[in-house]
Amino acid sequence: MLALSAALALPAAAAAAPAKKAPEPKGPESSTVKIHVGHLHGGKAQIMSTVPVTGTVKPFVPGQRVEVTFYLNGSRLETEKVRVNGGSFRARIRIEEAGKYAVSARLPAGKDLRGDETVRKSWRVAFPALHQGQCGDVVIGFKKAMRKMGYIANSGRCFGGKTGRGVLAYRKVNGMTRSSRAGKGLVKRAFAGKGEYEVRHPAAGEHLEAPLSKQVLVFAKGDKPFAVYPVSSGKSSTPTVTGHFSFIRQEPGYNSHGMYYSFYFYGGYAVHGYESVPDYPASHGCIRTFIADQPEIYERINYGESIFVF
Repeated sequence: MLALSAALALPAAAAAAPAKKAPEPKGPESSTVKIHVGHLHGGKAQIMSTVPVTGTVKPFVPGQRVEVTFYLNGSRLETEKVRVNGGSFRARIRIEEAGKYAVSARLPAGKDLRGDETVRKSWRVAFPALHQGQCGDVVIGFKKAMRKMGYIANSGRCFGGKTGRGVLAYRKVNGMTRSSRAGKGLVKRAFAGKGEYEVRHPAAGEHLEAPLSKQVLVFAKGDKPFAVYPVSSGKSSTPTVTGHFSFIRQEPGYNSHGMYYSFYFYGGYAVHGYESVPDYPASHGCIRTFIADQPEIYERINYGESIFVF
């Protein structure tokens, strides 16, 4: 009976045994992409410098490309598809604006590899103080930023006297200490495009403005200033006339009063160069400019052009 029971149980046990599963197909292999940001000091890169970004990909497969994306203040600046060589890659960016920069890298998924993406790595920008006689890329970038807002600057790679007068005009417009010194804060503000003169008479088209409280002379097209010069207007005992005038008479060269390349807008009141141009009102009523600036100013003014003095 026992033998018969065991014999009958064998087929049932065999039928109950689970069948072996076929091996599942292997999915794409995981991949890893990493990046490193170079040339940073205290988490900052100097303005007008080049920041290199290096990275690695594992595993490496010939023909791989990584998408490297740069950001400024949270907005995408550019994306570059970089070739991976032997498991590593390289990209770079030129720092020409103020703000917070960041970079990330993305490896698209392939036939046998899963994609991967890094988190954003960020840094800020450092700004040096600038001085007359200094040369280089930072000076070039600074002058470009100043001209964009309408302030005067000399050509070339160096910080010259004209750029110093542009800095003086910037300081006057923005209520700062009146000097030609370009400190770190001023340089940062200029690269950020902050501190432009606000035109008071935009409906006048191309015209001049002389805000006496700021002691500057402004050439503007509509609401955009395109040339801002430091000046000295009439002192309290001989104030500059105020109002809306038009340029009516020219006088090239020097006259007997030491006025240089004068352009008159009302009676004996003129815009002219003079040997002494302090940071405060000091003239006999005219609008004094620096001798070095006046030939350029003289050429910019047109007969009949409007000037608003206020």
